[in-house]
Parts: sequence; structure tokens; C-alpha cells
Amino acid sequence: MMRTKTRGAALTGGLALALALSACGGNGQQNGAGADGDGTTAAPGGEETITIGFSQRRLAGSDWWATLLQGAEDKAAEIGAQIIVTDAGGDTVKQNSDVQTLLTQGIDVLIINPHDPTGVAGGVNAAVQDDVPIVVVNSNLADDLAQNQFCYVAEDQEQVAAGLGAQIAEFAKERFGDADEPLQAVVVGGYSGETVTTWRHDGVVAGYDSVEDAPEIEYLPIRYGEWLPDRALDPVRDVATANPDLDIVFSLSDVMLPGIKQGLADAGILDQVIIGTYDGQMAVLQEMIENPDGPVLANASNEPYKQGETAVEMAVAAARGESQESVCPGGEFWIDTFLATPENAEEYFDPDRQF
Repeated sequence: MMRTKTRGAALTGGLALALALSACGGNGQQNGAGADGDGTTAAPGGEETITIGFSQRRLAGSDWWATLLQGAEDKAAEIGAQIIVTDAGGDTVKQNSDVQTLLTQGIDVLIINPHDPTGVAGGVNAAVQDDVPIVVVNSNLADDLAQNQFCYVAEDQEQVAAGLGAQIAEFAKERFGDADEPLQAVVVGGYSGETVTTWRHDGVVAGYDSVEDAPEIEYLPIRYGEWLPDRALDPVRDVATANPDLDIVFSLSDVMLPGIKQGLADAGILDQVIIGTYDGQMAVLQEMIENPDGPVLANASNEPYKQGETAVEMAVAAARGESQESVCPGGEFWIDTFLATPENAEEYFDPDRQF
């Protein structure tokens, strides 16, 4: 089992106690205690409730993003915080506007899942100007903006992807070990130039190359599916049709996997490829259990529900004035993950979860 290194693996005792003392229930897009007539919120006993603004890059079409948000909303309800959610719909201009709207609503802390690590500078700078702490989740900020964040919550994406690449290399040795020519492989990522795509792409390549005696690979140009199944279909169909000897596909998100598989099937080569994928979706683990010979042979998780929960915990810590070093040393918090194969998928499969 592969585990990522977790920095600041638990909340400090003082913060945990503060959360326990302030806990109360709540549901919906705005979770937490009830609103007073002037728009402020108060917890039972007159304590002021922390208001969290959550700027999500996109929601429609992705169970992963919905699961991330669910983790955040559930944690906010558990600890008695209010959470206000906006959906940028994959539009950086709208995300900057969303952040401005959240700031005008008097939020105490901002959680942002950036659609563009550089393009959200307007929203980030506005939060800094208003002295509102920033927690980043899932997607990163550019380095010059990241210096303003209290905490970045994600899995260690390059390391997790390297584990996926190494595992696929082991399967490639078993299936293609005596190949006379280099194998053909393609990586399917989210967006061109996106840091998350780059990290995962570089990770799977480095991980594959780290395995001694793994068959040589010729990588076709990366394709982009915008993290959505319908957007991945055409690019994969095109590359599979043009390259009928394709051997390996790295899907950098399970959400794109249905489109990727359909594209391979349309080209008539689904049964010949090895697929390594990334997200830890339970439906994919079930597929590996039921079809241990593939095509999907490895799946690296990234725990969106835990990411949402942890982002809210970090947001509350920031709003309460906890020191970064005590809860998020170095400004980064890596979530524990797993790496599933047909051999161990039952160990991680949970029918009550999506991811």
C-alpha cells in the first residue's frame, strides 16, 4: 500500500477542543447556525459563528467535485460553521467575481479550488486586501499567489502519480516484457498548461521509468479531457483510431474514464490496452474486482471527501487565529491515499462511498 507523506497530520489539541466546544448542526448550501436579522450568524449561547466562503472551480458533470464539496459541507455542519458555496462553472473570470461576492457577504475565511492558478489573482488579491485568510484545496495557486495562502490541502500529486506509474510498469513487464519494439502510451490530462495535469503527468512518467527492466515506452502527445467524460471522448477516440497499436493509457482522473473507455472501444482497441487511472472511485475499484484482467489495472486515490473536510478544518483554524506552523506546517497538508490493483481492491472498496 502506498501512503503519501502527511504534513500536520492532526489538528492541534487547542483547535480540536475549540471545535468541539462550538459544534452545532446545519444543512444546505449555507450550513451552520441560523442567521440574525442583520445577516450575521450566531451559535447557541451567543457565540459568533465562523462564515466560510467556498469558491469551487466547477461542479456540473463531476462526482469528484461534488464529493469534495460534500466533505466540506458535512464538516462545516459538524463544527457549527456556516459555509457559502459558489460555482464558477469552469470560468476563471466568474471565479474572481464569485470571490468578490463572497467577500461582500462578510466571510471570515475563503476556501478556493482555483480554476486557473494564475488567473484567480484578482480574487486572491482582493481577499488579501480584506485581510481574509485563504485555504486552497485540490488545485493549486501559482507560486507568487501561494505565498498568501494559509494552507494548501491536497494529495501529494506527483508522488501519488509516481506510484501509479510504477505499478503500471510492473503490469507492463508481465504482459509485454518480451516486446521487440517500444510500447505506445498516451496520458489523458485535464487542461493544457495546468499545474495539476503537469504534476500528475510527470509523476506517472517518472514512476514508470523508475521500475527496472520495464518495457521501453514511446509516449504519444498528451490529450486533454478537461476532467470530464464527454470532453475526453473525442480526443481519445482520435488518438486510438490513429494509433491502433496503443498499449497503455494513463487516465489522470477517474471522472474522465467513461469517455476514455468509450473512445478506446469505438476504435476497437479497449481489450488490448492497460489502463492506469487516478482518483480512487469505488465504481472503478468494483470493476477491477469483477474484471481482474483489465483493462483497468491500477487506481491511485486522492480522497476528495477528506480534502473537503480538511479544508474546512484548516479554514476554521485560520479564522480562529491558529498559527500556520501548528496546523499546516510549510503551508501544505497532504492527504493519505491508497493505490488499488485487482489484487487488493477489495481491501479498499466501500460501497457506501463514491471515492
